[in-house]
Formats: sequence, structure tokens, C-alpha cells
Amino acid sequence: MSAAAGREPGGPQRLYVDGEWVAPDGGHYEVIDPATEGVVGLAPEASRNQVWQAAAAARAAFGPWSRASPQERAAVLDRAADVIQRDLAAHVELARAETGATTATARGMQVAVAAARLRRYARGALEPVETGLPPQVHEAGPMGGAAVLGAVAVRRPVGVVTCVTSYNNPWANPAGKIAPALALGNTVVVKPAPQDPLSVYRLAAALAEAGAPPGVVNVVSGRDTDVGAAAVDSPDVDMVSFTGSTAVGRRIGEICGRTMKRQLMELGGKGAAIVFEDADLDAAVAGIGTTFSFYSGQICTAPTRVIVQRPVYEPLLGKLARYAGRLRVGDPRERDTVVGPVISAAHRERVESYVELGRKEGARVVTGGERPPVATGRGFYVAPTLLADCAPGMRVVREEIFGPVVVVIPFDGTGEAAEDTAVALADDSEYGLLSYVWSGDVARAFRVAGRLRAGGVGVNTVGRNMEAPFGGVKQSGVGRDCGSFALGSYSEVQALVWPGGAP
Repeated sequence: MSAAAGREPGGPQRLYVDGEWVAPDGGHYEVIDPATEGVVGLAPEASRNQVWQAAAAARAAFGPWSRASPQERAAVLDRAADVIQRDLAAHVELARAETGATTATARGMQVAVAAARLRRYARGALEPVETGLPPQVHEAGPMGGAAVLGAVAVRRPVGVVTCVTSYNNPWANPAGKIAPALALGNTVVVKPAPQDPLSVYRLAAALAEAGAPPGVVNVVSGRDTDVGAAAVDSPDVDMVSFTGSTAVGRRIGEICGRTMKRQLMELGGKGAAIVFEDADLDAAVAGIGTTFSFYSGQICTAPTRVIVQRPVYEPLLGKLARYAGRLRVGDPRERDTVVGPVISAAHRERVESYVELGRKEGARVVTGGERPPVATGRGFYVAPTLLADCAPGMRVVREEIFGPVVVVIPFDGTGEAAEDTAVALADDSEYGLLSYVWSGDVARAFRVAGRLRAGGVGVNTVGRNMEAPFGGVKQSGVGRDCGSFALGSYSEVQALVWPGGAP
């Protein structure tokens, strides 16, 4: 058996617990390639007891790892990035096969981003953890004589962190949790999404090869919901970092609340994209069109809900329809493919059911709406779909579809009245992750952005600055990730106070 991979070549994957590759109590299940419907590999099904063993191993490793020097922790993260880059081609192929992402996306946005995040938090391990505070003068009183008290706020590791990761990016998403957690001195139990866990075991193998001590990183997988529940309710777990649906996030929050476990939640989204009449429509279409192409719309940050001023409503629809029509849907391994499959047959049916619901609610299907033909006749493909003439109360407008479907709502008015209407429509949602504003008037764009209830707003762009805080408001999440903000999220703040003598 390959110690690095935790499996015989071509054989079933094992769990990774306390530095050992462990046979799963629940056997194995098949991981399916969404593009071919073939078997990618066999993933392990952990038992509740094995998950708790992983958490206990992380608890035992926490003391030594938290006391390791920042330089030691940084070196492990840097070496892990080297290992991932060394085996880049194999990792890209696995990521593509597990997720159905195009080869370019698997390389550039999955595996490469995972390596970059490890390097970013190798530097993060060396960032100062202390913040000096102004001294405070105390006059003589019942508590003692006059004195000056000094103070400093210090970030300390939380302890054992359970990382529950999403299926749309099994490299970047886990790395974005594991790396800042380890940088601060935490230890982790990783529970990957059941659809594509094999990549996460490769990430764990890279960290092990890089010198992460036993118990610092543990990975346990399974389709049974009790596997995830055990990773959350273990008494050895101090914090849960979760990326996924709002419904699952609520259940995790309820469990965490019983013992006051810390939480970092990146949940659902229904990104509003406001397009004013003075916008560069081509730029807006290029941004909104990423909903069709990027991960086949399986991304919570997508601008799926377009709110467009009436004078440019039909022109925008025409441009979006032509954009969608040019996108090649098919085998993600082929160079000119832009839209690959969604993750599973069940998810394809869910997305298609929303399109049909939109029809029944009165939306006009401008393009898409039918299952696209592909050369092989296999795979879980959904055509890029544009729904026009939508109204705020429609379920397709209010609920997260998580597929290549864009809904468009017109609005009327001019000047401040138009801004008020656009903001009201955008905020008429239980979600508040990322929203977007397109306008040729930059002052107006920033003014409107400041009024939106969203964790982030893109002004004339869907691009992200990865040093900026990332997270949502309302039911899109709790806490902030990315950059140095992630270091804060995976730490507790301790106050140290001392006497500085009499003034």
C-alpha cells in the first residue's frame, strides 16, 4: 500500500486518522464521474466511533501543535504546497473526474488555488498575533492604589476544528479552512462532501508528507448523515467551519449551540446583480454569464438574480441569450468545453425541476430549458438557461437553484427612485452573500453598493480580492473568511493585563 495515498494503486481509499490510513467500519461506496457516469474510485464510509476517534486524536495533538513555533507551522504548509505542485497533473485529473469541472477549472481554480492558500497561510502563521492596547490610568479607590494598567489582545488557537467542506471545489475549499486553522495552531477533523472526497484525502496525504504530525490533520468521509453529525457533536470539537446549504447550516448551528461551539458558516446565496441603464452591458453580460459557465452554476457567489432597469431590459436579455448560446456544453476534458455537468443525476433533476417551476410561475424561457445533447449520451448535463419576465415572489427568484440558471427581473424609475427600487428588490431575499452593481456612474454604483445587505458587493466586476473578508449576512452565513480575516476566525482573543506602576 502507498503510505502517501492511503490505498493500493487503483484500490479503495482509507480514512486518515491520527497519522494512519485506517480501514473504514462502514465499507466503501462508489464516487461517480458526473461527465461519464463511470466510477472514479471507492470512498470510505466511517462509523460514528471512527469520527469521534479522529476528534480525540486531534485533541491529543492540539497541545504540541499549538506550542510549535510559527516557523514550524509555516514550513509544513509551504512543503505541502510543494508536494501538491509536484503531483499537479494527477491531482487535476482526479479533481476533474470527481467534480465534472473542465480541465482548466480543475487546474487553475481548484488544485492551484489549494496550493496558493497553503502558501498564503504559511505567511499567515508568521503574522503578529498581538495587538497593543492603550494603557489605562486608574485612580486610587476600593480596588487599590492609583496605577497604570497595560494590556494587549492576543489571538490564541480555538482548539479542534471540524471542517465540513463543499462538493463544488474539493481542493480550494478544504485548503481554505485547513491552512488558516493550522497556521494558528489548531488541529482539524475534515469531513468532505460525499460526492467528491478522494481529492481531500490527496490533500491530507500532501500535508502528512510535508511533516504534519499525527493527529494534526484527520479526514473522515461518508454518505451517512451521522458521519457529519458525529464530526460536529464530538465533545472534543471546539469549532465547526462549514460550507454548504443554509438548511444544513441551521442544523449544525443548533448542535453547536448546545455546548457553545464556535462557528464559521458559509451558506447559501442568491446573488443580486443590479444593472442600471448606463451600465456597460457587455461587461455586465460577461460577469453574469459566469453563472452559466463557472462550475456550471454550482457556486454560491454566482450573480443568479439579475435586476435590470427597464430601458436596457430587452437589450440585456438579447446579449445574455447570445452569450449562453455560444457556450459549448460537453465533455469537460475537451479543450473547447465551457460548461460541464452538474455533480449528480439527483442534482440535475433538482435544477430541471426549478426550470419547469419557473415556467409554471409565468417566467419566459429565453434560452435553455431542455436537456442538452452530448456526444456520449451520458453525464449529468444541464443547458445554460435564462428565465425572463420574473417577479419577486417567484420561487425561482427566491430560492437557490445552484445550477446554470439566471433569472431576470425588470424595474422602473429614474434617479433616486430607481436606486430605491433596485435596492429594495435586491434586498428582498433571505440571503445576503455577494451582490453586484453595474453602472457607468461609479459614484452611484458605490452609493448603491453601500446600501445593499450583503457580505460583499462587486462594483462593475464579479472578480474577488482574496485578501478581502468573505462571508454573508442574514441566512448566508456567520463570520468572515479569506486573507487575515480567516486567521481571526480560527482564533480566540485573549486579553493580557498587567500593572505598569503608579503615574
